[in-house]
Amino acid sequence: MSKPLDGIKIIDFTHVQAGPACTQMLAWFGADVIKVERPGSGDVTRSQLRDIPGVDALYFTMLNSNKRSLTLDTKKPEGKEVLEKLIRESDVLVENFGPGALDRMGFSWERLNELNPKMIVASVKGFSDGHHYDDLKVYENVAQCAGGAASTTGFWDGPPTISAAALGDSNTGMHLAIGILTALIGRDKTGKGQKVAVSMQDSVLNLCRVKLRDQQRLDRVGYLEEYPQYPHGEFSDVVPRGGNAGGGGQPGWVLKCKGWETDPNAYIYFTVQGHAWEPICRAIGRPEWIEDPAYKTAEARQPHIFEIFKTIEEWLADKTKFEAVDVLRKFDIPCSPVLTMKELANDPSLRASGTIAEVQHKERGSYLTVGSPIKFSDMKPEITGSPLLGEHTEEVLAGLGYNRSQIDNLRESKVV
Repeated sequence: MSKPLDGIKIIDFTHVQAGPACTQMLAWFGADVIKVERPGSGDVTRSQLRDIPGVDALYFTMLNSNKRSLTLDTKKPEGKEVLEKLIRESDVLVENFGPGALDRMGFSWERLNELNPKMIVASVKGFSDGHHYDDLKVYENVAQCAGGAASTTGFWDGPPTISAAALGDSNTGMHLAIGILTALIGRDKTGKGQKVAVSMQDSVLNLCRVKLRDQQRLDRVGYLEEYPQYPHGEFSDVVPRGGNAGGGGQPGWVLKCKGWETDPNAYIYFTVQGHAWEPICRAIGRPEWIEDPAYKTAEARQPHIFEIFKTIEEWLADKTKFEAVDVLRKFDIPCSPVLTMKELANDPSLRASGTIAEVQHKERGSYLTVGSPIKFSDMKPEITGSPLLGEHTEEVLAGLGYNRSQIDNLRESKVV
């Protein structure tokens, strides 16, 4: 079965997480992604956080499935010649080098456009071009701090907190994938390539838009009624950390369930939505609260929202997180068990949908990876193991017209 991106060739000059997450998704959807790596070492994540000595780390395998690996020393003239040939017949070049690195390699935008006017050059940046920090090196946690996530995450009496979700890395990669696909559609209309850039700061801020909403509300009225600090706490002039309060304006909190004393994840997230108030009261055995003026409206409930959560927690005391959700779901109450990575890895629904995929690797055997979060009616992406370093070098070179003797010469001179 053909895939939507069949026939699209992508030069993948990315490493670590943001760029590889982008190109991996495009590979799942049919693109021929050629990962260009340094001979002898390759992507640094091949050796980071290894669990099996001498074998590609999970950090690498989980971000580089369905790709081909070409080793190439682009500092040597012969390596530049190979790259030029590859550029002429490719559609997209994706990179997350430091500022100016491509220019120093001799592949400025002007040069790339000269080699292939239809080429789309996609870049991951720490900050947008022209930003006063555009020369600053950026990693995941740096991006979360720069994009507003850290300042608004955590509890009000503690420090800014980093999210475990890769808001700076994988999130930026997903944004870049959207940009690349948009540029490809645009090229179909104009016949011309273009530059596409996504900054990690911008991508984090995009996911924090409700906090920018809250900053403007705070500037206008001086308080935020859905935050735990209201009505008895004090607000400064910046959006505070709200603990586990919901960002959508509905009071929510993480509540203890049976076994919390020994299990640090024996909790559920419970949301007190206005339309669900009557079902909540019936579910927890407090029908008298339905018409009680002290509880009937969201405005009335907010001053003692934590008393309400405490009552719900008492109801949860003899129920596991799964038992509690099984009761609450019958009342259409927004909630979820706090799931661990182990529980997610073994979730039969996620295995069946392909969200958690078991993949075979030539050296490590089977491993789990996160599959496509996007589901299609006519396509189920097949995930294959990540490539060994340089595994497809000869195949790619042959496809560029190099014969056996030329390939051997490139190997002898350590260009590949």
